[in-house]
Amino acid sequence: MTNPSNVLLHGSEITRRWGGLVALNKVSLDLQRGTVHAVIGTNGAGKSTLINILSGEISPSSGSVELLGQDVTSWSQPRRARAGLGRSYQRNTIYPSFTVLENCRLAAQATVQKPWLWWSDAQQCTASMAAARASATRAGLDDLLDREAGLLSHGQKRQLEIAMCLATKPQVLLLDEPLAGMGAEETERMLALLAELKSSHAILLVEHDMDAVFRVADCITVMVNGTVIACGTPDYVRNSPEVRIAYLGDH
Repeated sequence: MTNPSNVLLHGSEITRRWGGLVALNKVSLDLQRGTVHAVIGTNGAGKSTLINILSGEISPSSGSVELLGQDVTSWSQPRRARAGLGRSYQRNTIYPSFTVLENCRLAAQATVQKPWLWWSDAQQCTASMAAARASATRAGLDDLLDREAGLLSHGQKRQLEIAMCLATKPQVLLLDEPLAGMGAEETERMLALLAELKSSHAILLVEHDMDAVFRVADCITVMVNGTVIACGTPDYVRNSPEVRIAYLGDH
C-alpha cells in the first residue's frame, strides 16, 4: 500500500507520442522511500521512454511528474538533478582516464557549483571532495579511489556510476539496467548495494534480469506496448494471468 508521506516521485497518466506512435499511454506510478520499484517489459514496451521522461530528458505529450511534492514536468534534467534526482544509464558514462575519486568529485561539483571561484583548484573544495569520498565508500569502492576508472571491471564501473549518482546527494535514483553484462558475483554485490540504498532512497529499477528483479523489488510494474498491464508485489505479478501471457510467454 502506498504511503503518501513516503512518495518522493509521482508520475501521473504520462503519455508520449512520436507522430502516430504512442510510446507511453497514461502510465502512472509512485516511487516511495524505502522501496525498489522495478519496471519490466520486452523491448519496445516503453521503459526507456518512461525513465527519460521522469529524469527530464524528454517531455511528455501529456501527464505530469512531481518530485518531492513539486510539479517538475517542465523542469530540465539538470534542474531535477539539483532538486534530488539521480540516474544511471544503460551504457557507461564514466570518465575512463580519471580516477574513481575524480569521477565522483566531478559529479559532486555539479551540486556545489561556485562559478565565482573559477580560478581556484577544484580539488581544494572540501564539500565536493567529502561527498565524493562518501559516495565511493557507500558504493563499495573505498579501496579503489586512486584506480583509473577505465581499468575497473565491468561490475565496478556500474558501481562507480551509482557512486557518481550518490555524490549529487539524490533522494530518488533511476537506474537503467545496472545489472546488464554482470557475472553472478558482480550481480550479488549490486543487489546488496541496492538493498542497502533503498532505506534512504526511492529507487526505480529498469532491468531484464528477472531473477534479480523478483529478489530485490518491493513493487513491480509490467509494461506492454507503452501500457501498464500489472502493478503490485512480486508475488502478485508472478501469479498474474495477464503477465504470464503477455510477458512470460505462458498460455
